[in-house]
Parts: sequence; structure tokens; C-alpha cells
Amino acid sequence: MKKVIFISSTGGHLTELMQLVPMFEKVDYTLITENTSSNKSLKDTYGDKFTTLAYGTKQHLLPYLFIFSYNILKSFFLFMKIRPDYIITTGTHTAVPLCKIAHIFKKKVIYIETFANSKTPTKAGQMIYPIADLFIVQWESMLAVYPNAVYGGWIF
Repeated sequence: MKKVIFISSTGGHLTELMQLVPMFEKVDYTLITENTSSNKSLKDTYGDKFTTLAYGTKQHLLPYLFIFSYNILKSFFLFMKIRPDYIITTGTHTAVPLCKIAHIFKKKVIYIETFANSKTPTKAGQMIYPIADLFIVQWESMLAVYPNAVYGGWIF
């Protein structure tokens, strides 16, 4: 059975990622998001198949640099522990390090650009686009931004 990490930041990106829950029963999955009070119930639902990274916001730059550095190290640890075949993500900054690590180890990276952007790229999308094995956009108009992407329609 393929091992898959599903990862995203909290909020709308996680809401989009959770639309993929039907895929969980077909793979050996791990769900990763940020550690926030709104995500605590996911531990009850997914048990040891759920883990978190530290929550940080770029609005507080100095603490964010330390949090992001910590998340890079934890992402590497999780990658080595889980040894996934695929990373599937809806973004954003929380997922970038894990996608880069997976790419270095020649594992598949599948990125789904957010539904929230119909004309402009996200920063995470721009960083992952060059390394993604499959890059999916939810708006046909985004094919102009990411010409090698696949239009997948809305995830909702």
C-alpha cells in the first residue's frame, strides 16, 4: 500500500485538503497541519495518523523565522519516520519544506493550487510548481499562470 502524507496549513487550505478524505481509506496516510485550537478535534478523529507542525504567521517575522526553521527540522524528521511515496498538499508555507524534502528524495509531489486564487499564483505554488510531479489548478484561468499544470476543477 502506498504511503501518502496529506499536508496543509490551517484554515481554508486545510478545508480544501479535507475534501480528499475519501482517498484516506485507499492508502497508508498521515495527515499533517498546524497546531491550532481549531485542529485539536482532528487528533480524536485520526489518532496516530494525525500530527502537527508549529503554527506561525509571517505577520510576526522574527518569531516566524524560528518557527519556520523548527518546522523544516520537524518535517525532515517526519519524512524519515513515515517514508512516504507521495506528498499531497493544498499549500501553503507549512507544506513547502516537506515538498522540497520529498523532491530531494525523489518522491512524488502533488500540489493543488487553492480555489481562492483564480488569476494569481500563491507564493507556495510558485515555489512548488517547478518540483511538482503533478500540479493541479482549480480554475482554467490559472493555466495561463502555470502552463504545465492540469486543470482539475473545483475540489469542493
